[in-house]
Amino acid sequence: MTHGRHRVSRREVIAASAAIGGGTLLPAGQAVAQPQELVTVTPGDARYPDLVRGWNQRYVGRPEAVYVPRSTAQVATAVRQAVRAGKRLTVRSGGHCWEDFVFSPDVQAVIDMSAMRDVDFDASMNAFMVQPGAQLLDVYERLYRTWGVIVPAGMCFQVGAGGHVSGGGWGLLCRRLGLVVDHLYAVEVVVVKADGTVRTVVATREADDPNRELWWAHTGGGGGNFGVVTRYWFRSPGATGTDPARLLPAPPPEVLVSAVSWKWSDLDEKSFTRLVRNYADWHVRHAAPGDPATAVCSLLSLNHVSNGAVGLITHVDASVPDAARLHDEFLAAVGEGVTVAHGPVTTRMGELTALPDLAAPRRLPWLQAARYLGTANPTTNDPTQKSDFKSAYMKAGFPQNQLAALYRHLTRTDLGNPTGSVMLSSFAGQVSAVAQDATASAHRDAAYKLAWMIWWNDPAEEADCVRWLREFYADMYADTGGVPVPGAVTDGCYVNYPDADLGSPEFNRSGTPWHDLYYKGNYGRLQRVKQAYDPGDVFRHRQSVRLPGS
Repeated sequence: MTHGRHRVSRREVIAASAAIGGGTLLPAGQAVAQPQELVTVTPGDARYPDLVRGWNQRYVGRPEAVYVPRSTAQVATAVRQAVRAGKRLTVRSGGHCWEDFVFSPDVQAVIDMSAMRDVDFDASMNAFMVQPGAQLLDVYERLYRTWGVIVPAGMCFQVGAGGHVSGGGWGLLCRRLGLVVDHLYAVEVVVVKADGTVRTVVATREADDPNRELWWAHTGGGGGNFGVVTRYWFRSPGATGTDPARLLPAPPPEVLVSAVSWKWSDLDEKSFTRLVRNYADWHVRHAAPGDPATAVCSLLSLNHVSNGAVGLITHVDASVPDAARLHDEFLAAVGEGVTVAHGPVTTRMGELTALPDLAAPRRLPWLQAARYLGTANPTTNDPTQKSDFKSAYMKAGFPQNQLAALYRHLTRTDLGNPTGSVMLSSFAGQVSAVAQDATASAHRDAAYKLAWMIWWNDPAEEADCVRWLREFYADMYADTGGVPVPGAVTDGCYVNYPDADLGSPEFNRSGTPWHDLYYKGNYGRLQRVKQAYDPGDVFRHRQSVRLPGS
């Protein structure tokens, strides 16, 4: 200080300049506030209404506190405070849970991981570190721009890594590169011992790691089950050396992307049935890991008739030989015997917007395509909507009764919601190269999967929307108690598309419990991990892994 004035150092000027946001220079000497203590948001805070809800506006919580940690140590502090006070605790990463597993009325404390979003190379682990709050597009941008590598994770840009990875992580490159968890090397988790002691555990896939089972549980065992993930590390199995560019796969330099649709006004039941059967049968024929057609991944959006059309989005690795031919052969196979010609996509397709500019396949750089498809989802980008979902894995083509159910419910006139749809998406390929018990993701024999979805804003529409979804699903799987029981044709459900109805005897009359639909034969092993790392059942929700015997 000189004469009552603050002398600004060069360091302070540089710090202030570095903190510019949006082009506005901060006054010289003004510090940029960075919370050093654990941020805790309570009902009196103006931020509270935004922090007690996720993406699905059906579920709004009323916790006593929302913790926003910025480090593993602060996560441990938040867990310790909640456990000592006996508060019911849940964890949020990207906020995209489809059910009320985070924001249920009985939750008293939420740990919001959105401030922990770093992506970097960790030389000490010789692996790439991703924090759970990082959104998927940010993960791709950082990994690809800096090192030329990626993890084959999901499509929607807003999804947080935390829950996406722990649930298995499907993405558009899965048929070429497998699931994201197939590249997971290690995980850091804050857990709670039986006596309430909070500790931080790093678990790797190394065979001699005493915590290896905790790593395994996070390769598809679902979020909110064992503790709070604070870091993931990724390195592909078999990768050697210390060059980061060789430790994860590179994406294709370019991809071919197209989007076509068939108008409902032109489709009769015969043409619709042929279209859907063709799509399913193609995936069954080309399910093997070494099949050249693993370069093809696609989404078939079977929209309700009120939408006006059904649509097909196709994504092909353009670096493989004859990529254009693979694309054209796939499109021809799906359309074979369908008397209706396809045209551009001019309506929303499930989560995706209209894509008329992709009526002819476009060759795009991979990252540009990922950004384009990942952000072209106005339905999921709308933060005011409520929604409901269901899922299924399929090993074989559709039986005739399931094809009839698809047509019957998609053409019902008692529903006029154009967002109602069933999205079929590609699976198998490299996914099937991994044994069912090698990771907690057990659906390695599935050829494709299904996601039922519907959105609404008006609360008065909720009952009709939910009823349509439930009746549709029950009819589709009427032969197996209303759910896709693992067997020769169906193969259970995707834990990252959670469905609370699976745990209700009113809707699941199969005798197969919800956990066998999600985890198949891996559930008992997950229970043993639960016993070892969360014996007090601190981390729980309506469909969390239960302790053995409970």
